[in-house]
Amino acid sequence: MQPIVIGHRGASGHRPEHTRSAFNLAFALGADAVEPDLVATRDGVLVIRHENEISGTTDVATRAEFAARRTEKHIDGKSVTGWFTEDFTWEELSILRARERLPTLRQSNTTFDDQQPILRLRDLFDLVDAAAGQTDRVLGIVAEIKHGNYFASLDLPLPELFAAEVSGAGWNTDRLTVESFEPSVLAQVRAQGVRGKHIFLLEDQGHPADQLSEYGAGALSYAEHLTADGLASLAAGSDGIDGISVPKSLILETDDAGEVTGASALVDDAHAAGLEIYCWTLRPENKFLATTFQSGTRRADFGHWQSEFRVILDSGVDGVFADHPDLAVHVRDGLR
Repeated sequence: MQPIVIGHRGASGHRPEHTRSAFNLAFALGADAVEPDLVATRDGVLVIRHENEISGTTDVATRAEFAARRTEKHIDGKSVTGWFTEDFTWEELSILRARERLPTLRQSNTTFDDQQPILRLRDLFDLVDAAAGQTDRVLGIVAEIKHGNYFASLDLPLPELFAAEVSGAGWNTDRLTVESFEPSVLAQVRAQGVRGKHIFLLEDQGHPADQLSEYGAGALSYAEHLTADGLASLAAGSDGIDGISVPKSLILETDDAGEVTGASALVDDAHAAGLEIYCWTLRPENKFLATTFQSGTRRADFGHWQSEFRVILDSGVDGVFADHPDLAVHVRDGLR
């Protein structure tokens, strides 16, 4: 079975991420699903932003009426300064406009700055339903719940808010996948009766924030979760995890010189444990490609992206996240 292609925050290589045009374009370019990142407003509305700090993806810093809301917070062990969704109501956020998050790298995307509003999760449900009505393909959503442990401390329980939105939109179906870097969030979402797949996101280093909060020095690292015993435990655990999603650095096998030699054994290991496995994020620019596949010196130029995408897509992964879904679809379909 072919891997699915998930538009990472929409077609974020072509339009500012998480905008209506980015999501619509992702489906037009062949994506099977799109990925929204979810955070909450002060009044409990789930909004679609990469982080709850929004100065890099909106025009909030230019709004004089919100200047006093700039502040510093500690989120998942890190100090962050800026403007945060939880300090705004939805009515206030609705007047903001989206901006390109990587303006130096993706200058063409900046021509769409300040033109589109922030979306809520409920808006995306309507958008995907409308897009599905125009095609015979099954279109899905892979929703990432961000900073669940942090928001819970603010009495904003994201799993409960998410379940209510899903139920209200009639989206409690297999077209919906939920993912999080915090396994306790996935367990809470499942306890709320949300169907679909539940995918544990892992970094190539560090620890899940919720487990650090609960277990301190005894928390399992991401690396420990990816051992044979760790994968078996995830598959058999009470959290109801159906799969994992990992950075491409864990899929690409490299030699001592840092050259990519093929795919690692992680995909086979995950499948042997009974887990699905997804990979993030496929991007064609030199800045993001493994050294083996870079070409020239300009970070914004496309390198030998087809070669890198081919190694990943041919590894047996169940799906990939891509900023340019058209490019991932092109390589995937060429492997048939």
